[in-house]
Amino acid sequence: MKIFQMSDALANKIAAGEVVERPASVVKELVENSIDANSTWVKIEVEEAGLQKIKVTDNGVGMSETDCGKSFLPHATSKIKNETDLFHVKTLGFRGEALASIAAVSRLKIKTSEGDQSGTCIELEGGKIINQSKSDARMGTEILVEDLFFNTPARLKYMKTIHTELGHITDLMNRLALSHPNVRFELTHNGRQLFKTAGTDDLLQVISQVYGMNVAKKMVPVEEKTLDFHINGYIAKPEITRSSRNYISTIINGRFIKSIPLSQAITRGYHTLLPIGRMPIVVLSITMDPILVDVNVHPTKLEVRFSKEKELFQLIEKMIRQTFRQTSLIPEMEQAEPKKQQSFQPSIAFDEPKQVRPEFNSQPIGNQEQRYEPEQKTNERTGFQINESEFIPSDKEVIDTTNQPTRKQERVPIMYPIGQLHGTYLLAQNENGLYMIDQHAAQERVKYEFFRDKLGQSGNTLQELLLPMTFEFSKQESIFIDQYEEEFKKVGLFFEEFGNQTYIIRSHPTWFPAGYEEEVIREMIDQIMHDAKVTIETIREEAAIMMSCKGSIKANHYLNEKDMFHLLEDLRKTTDPFTCPHGRPIIVHFSSYELEKMFKRVM
Repeated sequence: MKIFQMSDALANKIAAGEVVERPASVVKELVENSIDANSTWVKIEVEEAGLQKIKVTDNGVGMSETDCGKSFLPHATSKIKNETDLFHVKTLGFRGEALASIAAVSRLKIKTSEGDQSGTCIELEGGKIINQSKSDARMGTEILVEDLFFNTPARLKYMKTIHTELGHITDLMNRLALSHPNVRFELTHNGRQLFKTAGTDDLLQVISQVYGMNVAKKMVPVEEKTLDFHINGYIAKPEITRSSRNYISTIINGRFIKSIPLSQAITRGYHTLLPIGRMPIVVLSITMDPILVDVNVHPTKLEVRFSKEKELFQLIEKMIRQTFRQTSLIPEMEQAEPKKQQSFQPSIAFDEPKQVRPEFNSQPIGNQEQRYEPEQKTNERTGFQINESEFIPSDKEVIDTTNQPTRKQERVPIMYPIGQLHGTYLLAQNENGLYMIDQHAAQERVKYEFFRDKLGQSGNTLQELLLPMTFEFSKQESIFIDQYEEEFKKVGLFFEEFGNQTYIIRSHPTWFPAGYEEEVIREMIDQIMHDAKVTIETIREEAAIMMSCKGSIKANHYLNEKDMFHLLEDLRKTTDPFTCPHGRPIIVHFSSYELEKMFKRVM
């Protein structure tokens, strides 16, 4: 085997294969260079999804004639001078491969100027300079990339449809806009504007342009600071979900990154607020000392490695949980856009009915604690007044008013039961309108938090059994029972070997749901067997979710008024009263205004 050195042209084409996967890769590298050049405005023009033309124009600092020529040399960079700089990267680009790699597989023209004198214009074809001249003195840089992959036809063969490639570009621009709300971006395709941001450094405004106004109105601001991290951004209320993690945007020091562990920390923060298989919309910007993050682990710089990973993930999870525990998460009925000219009929005054005061000391549904007796509330007759201007705000006013902090006592207001629908939904009211409550989901939440707390207590009270429970397990199950013996003891389960893969249990926690003891125990064992990373926390969590469903009120089960009131009060005392443990909503609110619109009292 003979060894020889590749030509620069061939080496650049290979490097281009790592950096320039598709037209969106070119847009990414060029726009990131514009951002690094302190641009406040970047315009991207593409034709045929970038395969025919990509033009990026900015108002950044530009380059001198000498630097412009050097920028197309392999490994040329203005950002890394020594090995120390590699561990303090503060820019988006730094590898010195982008321009050389792009030029190697396209026809490229660059015009740039520092603004104090005439600029420079260089034309390249397949990585070779074919023309160099003077250009105008407009400060900034303009790069035109045409006929992408013209000299590598095999790469063209693997390109997808125009719509697919354009989708990658628009998705990229969404991420860049979310990462840099201070930059004004414009994107056009075949002369038609697809995307534009204002560059006012208002992240919520960018979110409304990327995801729509209805989503932006459901976003909740978050912020957390420690000595190592500063986290801020927006998280969607649990009622707004998507089917994939693609709507979770994580930004590290201005760089959009993909991190499954980071996404998992975010979804753990939502905990039981998300339905199974659904993901939230989240935009989090994390600022940290560059030495705590290694951005040089992936050619496209999408993946990073953290030094204090565990601390960061715990901080994010805690921040999201605490935020939602201070926020009302009751879904509102979508209101139709009101007309500018409205006629009004007298508004409805919702009086609170006389409070149901149980005369007997009944036990709450789902636990053995004393029944909660709310204080008597004085009724005040206050009509629901409608102001036309309140319903025709500007986009920014709509967004801002929906994220005002909610007082803790108002997370779930007192609701007074007025009936039941199909034996499944409780109907309740207060001065704010009408509420529908899924009775099964409500009791699941009450029971879940009861069981979760009980599972976490040490010294659980055990119920001795007159006849021990006998279990026969497979060899694999027996191995797991022996391996996790201590974990089972912590939740009050003591397995005794009884020979030939048979075990007996002489007691179990007193609060195990009656009639479901064996099913609960077997499902706990099954969970351990199928979760390689199982911990005592996950055992408790899954067991609490499972037990909460056992014996909860099902559909077509009619309750009397006292039971309805007690269930609503038990729900209000829970930590997260808005979803069942599986993430389904519990309460839906119809505002007084929406009801008046339905009955044409507001026209």
